[in-house]
Amino acid sequence: MHIHILGICGTFMGGVAQLAKALGHKVTGCDTNVYPPMSTQLTQAGIELTEGFGVEQLAIKPDLWVVGNVVSRGNPLMEAILNQGLAYTSGPQWVGEHILRGRKVLAVAGTHGKTSTSSMLAWVLQQAGLNPGFVIGGVPSGFGVSATLGQGDCFVIEADEYDTAFFDKRSKFVHYRPTVAVLNNLEFDHADIFPDLAAIETQFHHLVRTVPSEGRVVCPANTESLERVLKRGCWTPVERFSASGEAAPWQARVLGASKFEVLNNGEVKGTVEWGWSGLHNVNNALAVVAAAHAVGVNVADACSYLSEFPGVKRRMELRGEAGGVKVYDDFAHHPTAIATTLEGARARMAEIAASKGEESGRLIALFEPRSNTMKMGTLAQALPASFKEAHAVACYTAGIQWDVLDTLGSLGERLFTSNHLDEIIDHVVAQARPGDWILAMSNGSFGGIHEKLIGALAQAAGVRV
Repeated sequence: MHIHILGICGTFMGGVAQLAKALGHKVTGCDTNVYPPMSTQLTQAGIELTEGFGVEQLAIKPDLWVVGNVVSRGNPLMEAILNQGLAYTSGPQWVGEHILRGRKVLAVAGTHGKTSTSSMLAWVLQQAGLNPGFVIGGVPSGFGVSATLGQGDCFVIEADEYDTAFFDKRSKFVHYRPTVAVLNNLEFDHADIFPDLAAIETQFHHLVRTVPSEGRVVCPANTESLERVLKRGCWTPVERFSASGEAAPWQARVLGASKFEVLNNGEVKGTVEWGWSGLHNVNNALAVVAAAHAVGVNVADACSYLSEFPGVKRRMELRGEAGGVKVYDDFAHHPTAIATTLEGARARMAEIAASKGEESGRLIALFEPRSNTMKMGTLAQALPASFKEAHAVACYTAGIQWDVLDTLGSLGERLFTSNHLDEIIDHVVAQARPGDWILAMSNGSFGGIHEKLIGALAQAAGVRV
């Protein structure tokens, strides 16, 4: 079958393309942003790409048009497809019908941590010899690709609550029919498509309704939004976890910034000692251990595998160091994710400094409010508290629709704002000193600020990188 994918360079749709190619289909696609790294992955997979959505692509005559949610009514190619009555479907529906059917699906949902948790879970299952397939909204460092069919029964999928397509406004994850559903957390986000938290809770309940009675729902203890979801009706055993002391079958006993024990029903089952920090990552790990255990992985083994987890690109990813200053990249863009990421970074910095008998450096946070929700300012009032752990904050203001100085003014002298990237870089380089960490947070490329910062820091220090 020949499949032509509209919006192929999105993280999810690019994964769909690679899975379809691996199944033996002829795959082509188009997008308005055909550039690396996704374009490189697709080209290497032998997938032909077209720039834009021109109607001349009708001449390709595929058997099926697979439509990403970046495509809306008025798109010239989509209008032509509709007018000619051609066969089309959404990416999530195609995956559900052609990739997931017959597999033991482990779906990871939640407002935060989906990519990290999915990557950890795929890693644990792989190390356990289960050879899982997966499609993840990032690139797990231990695999080097964002999607693979795998050879075993298990398939890990990052289960996004964003809408499926212009013609299917349900969340993507309703198409996945998981055996194990991880509900990591649930807060308000995606203000461009959801009017309130209750609307998102409804979508999560649609997901819960699809989990079989012999499956498993894994979720944190005492999360009000998720408890409301489950009280609407749940026909599946629920296993709760907690790293904060709440009563739950799965618990963590934190022994340091990057070390913790995993307990099941009060009994220590294993220890995780890794290069990651933050209570959010401990919770992610507990969810992974519980989910992996549900498909037969020994808990002690899962803890051992997590201790070797190599990480995920764009999740506290060290991009380089110059003049004794480390530059990190992270995908955080929601106030809660920003807060937990900064808390974890500060804890890790303190732990490393203590091990060397040194004083910890400073944490400088750079933030690009790039998501639709952040541009609209829907959650802006929660941002000042999110930057509590940062010694300095620089906010890139290009394209946002709210008054940054007014909203973030309580940060006082810690705050610097500009709608010019070069000004942000100059300000940060002038402030930075050896031992500091610079953490750039955005759900986009942030204008390539990481490489520019490393170059500027090196120039200021008189070194070559």
